[in-house]
Amino acid sequence: MARERSSSSAEDSLIEEADAAADYLEELLDIADLDGDIDTYSEGDRAHVSVITDSEVLVGRDGEVLEALQELSRLAVLTTTGHRSRLMLDVAGHREKRRKELQLLAQDAINDVNETGEPVRLAPMNPFERKIVHDAVKAAGLFSESEGEEPRRRVIVQPAK
Repeated sequence: MARERSSSSAEDSLIEEADAAADYLEELLDIADLDGDIDTYSEGDRAHVSVITDSEVLVGRDGEVLEALQELSRLAVLTTTGHRSRLMLDVAGHREKRRKELQLLAQDAINDVNETGEPVRLAPMNPFERKIVHDAVKAAGLFSESEGEEPRRRVIVQPAK
């Protein structure tokens, strides 16, 4: 019975995080006079918020504005709930499109490593992007690690150990 409560409590906490972020983003959209609908959900141990819009203004070049907005949303959640959040924000489907691109990039690197037996160093990526590549490499049975310092941190795909 305690497990159900803690699971429900964890889910309630994620819903509270998503709602706090959604409230913050709705205000921001109003202030900036931007159109967009907000969708919230939880997946795994993260709250997710999507701003559904045709505008790329809140995405910015290479997702830079999106990354900053995600951090601001996390701060809004901290202010509201009193605890840090691992909230994931998407705007105009940018993260989903990027996820698909990165999965293709990872597959190309996996194929190269399998053909040559040599490691492949990828271009620098943010933590969200590196996680997608690491997951794809792991699923393919190979090994990957990150090297370098932010913002130049990159993934190296290597043969299985």
